[in-house]
Amino acid sequence: MSAGARAAEVEAIGMSMRFGRFVALDDVSIKVAAGSFHALLGENGAGKSTLVKCIMGYQRPSAGQLLVDGREAAIGDPRDAAALGLGMVYQHFTVAPSLTAAENLAIARRDAPGILDWAAERARLADFMARMPFKLPLDLPTRALSAGERQKLEILKQLYLGRRFLVLDEPTSVLTPDEADEALGLVRALTREGSLTALMITHKFDEVSSFADEVTVLRRGRRVGSGKASELARDELARMMMGDQPLARPDDRAPVGGGAVLEVLGAEAPDRTGTKTIRIDDVAVREGEIVGVAGVSGNGQREFLEILAGQRALSAGEIRVRGAPYRATRAEMRRMAVRFLPEEPLRNACAPRMSVMENLAFRTFDVDAGGRRRFLLDRAAIRERARVLVERFGVKAPSLDAPISTLSGGNVQRAALARELDGDVALLIVANPCFGLDFSAVAEVRARIVRARNRGAAVLLVSEDLDELLELSDSIVVMRDGAIVHRTPAADADVHEIGRHMAGAE
Repeated sequence: MSAGARAAEVEAIGMSMRFGRFVALDDVSIKVAAGSFHALLGENGAGKSTLVKCIMGYQRPSAGQLLVDGREAAIGDPRDAAALGLGMVYQHFTVAPSLTAAENLAIARRDAPGILDWAAERARLADFMARMPFKLPLDLPTRALSAGERQKLEILKQLYLGRRFLVLDEPTSVLTPDEADEALGLVRALTREGSLTALMITHKFDEVSSFADEVTVLRRGRRVGSGKASELARDELARMMMGDQPLARPDDRAPVGGGAVLEVLGAEAPDRTGTKTIRIDDVAVREGEIVGVAGVSGNGQREFLEILAGQRALSAGEIRVRGAPYRATRAEMRRMAVRFLPEEPLRNACAPRMSVMENLAFRTFDVDAGGRRRFLLDRAAIRERARVLVERFGVKAPSLDAPISTLSGGNVQRAALARELDGDVALLIVANPCFGLDFSAVAEVRARIVRARNRGAAVLLVSEDLDELLELSDSIVVMRDGAIVHRTPAADADVHEIGRHMAGAE
């Protein structure tokens, strides 16, 4: 960012985007004032991503105008947007992990020469960093930086490229609460000094109330509301997003009082790289209890889940379900009533080209009503069971014979939950159950998990959404570097203390 750079004003007027008969964006207007921090809210499919893609040149709108600093701008591709000072910080990191922060900044410049003059480049970086409201260790490889530092580097990269307007796409999804507050606080400081304008896509109302000046809400491709963030209550924002659609409400929580269902004792296994060891010394989940597992992505949660799913062999220790050894075979999972809902079930727990009916039958297609093995499919019974589950869980599908890949993300999740919660459930293992879901689907999925808990299921919930863990869990453990480093009852949990353990700053 050059000295004295001025924040850009961006205004979309009557923006529409059609894909055949489908209208993704319908006559949407939004004005993001220079030097403001503007929040963009809406459920999945509301049109947020389409609007941003039109602004940034990734898509050409079917109708509408874009003004930058009051002048009509013809943005045919992202290079045109960049030339006008428009940039974007994505939900997931884009920096090269093997390069240092300085190298990432240097190669990001469009005018970077094939052979860098590092003396001149370092002088340029030093001058740039002197004008920034935060510092970073520029000589460390990016992979050695914390998630918060990497997100700050993503922001720095855009500023180094001279961006005066930044789209922030769910910028805190992989950050601890303290890191999220710091990153957004830094962006807000830049907007208040008048050198940057920010448009943030988020689903976190706390971030809106804490950092945003203005809010715009989209629903089904149309703008349905806007106003000052300080004057809009959470319930009002939710009504704008949802319309008259009622939200699922979790049942009152029954007291926890049962014995241990899942016990993980001294479990060890190699991580994905083979260079580190995952060590889970002692984790137990009781009947009617939700134990939440918090942690920054990449700290062993995936390997822990793979151990519990039988996809990663133990090198030491043991896992017990109701006191009996558990190795996660299909027969054991059926006999012990263990159910598993992995992250992104369409990719990890479904066969996308198979029908809704067939996917709902994965656990039971080869047994009769009494649990005895059978070798011929009873398609009439499979269809009837699928019909009951679809109706009970509110799965919206064109038909039972439609490929499950044709369903929305929320309906795929409902179908997967219907399959896993059918019948008696002793242990439910869930990973990031609301990732990528809209507001109403999130509410329903969470209500279903609490309902399973109240019926006596032990629930192990692994999530990168700390708000979700605080809402659903009875107790919380924190994973870092492949080990459990902190435990707390959810009722006594301090969000900042959990965040410090997640970041290794305790």
